[in-house]
Amino acid sequence: MRQIRVLLIEDHFLARMALQSVLAGHSQIRVIGEASDGEQGVELYRTLKPDVVILDLRLPRVSGFDVIRLLRKERQPARIVVLSNYHGSEDIYRAVRSGAMAYLTKDASGEELINAIQTVDRGLRYLPPAALDRLAERMPSVDLTPRETEVLLCITQGRSNREIAEQLHIAEKTVRIHVSSVLDKMGARDRTQATIYALQRGLVHLD
Repeated sequence: MRQIRVLLIEDHFLARMALQSVLAGHSQIRVIGEASDGEQGVELYRTLKPDVVILDLRLPRVSGFDVIRLLRKERQPARIVVLSNYHGSEDIYRAVRSGAMAYLTKDASGEELINAIQTVDRGLRYLPPAALDRLAERMPSVDLTPRETEVLLCITQGRSNREIAEQLHIAEKTVRIHVSSVLDKMGARDRTQATIYALQRGLVHLD
């Protein structure tokens, strides 16, 4: 029986060991490589040509979202299973839009992970009910520009307009315009509501 060759891209050593342990118990799946950051993951993919990639989104050097986009542009586009701690609808939407074929959170069972790998290997998407529910919650109107996303992050950090202007090196008047646009797009009454919405939906993350 053909084995599914898997590449792990995960920066935490213990998480990689746990994945190895889960996958080692399945005769149809073989881990052929491990990467601890995004850049190494892209290089290993090009060298090893795995059937499926298991990818974390929070990675050093190159983010998981950028890794997805890079690997989907390869001559042999990657079949990617995202395995992340991020539960927000925006994270799931961005990952799927970038080209991920499956999205699981790290509390998924080993059986579900195996199922996702086998499904993706067949060229099909795998999105569990929880991920589909999150995607359904996403409001299409929330489509922030890169600058608006920066301003939103500053808002969630509790920064004033003056502080945002200083941090982003723009005029305070420009900040007010961006803040107004962000609140309008999110349908938020004020900064507090915008902050709660942004963190719940994964629009920004506070490390």
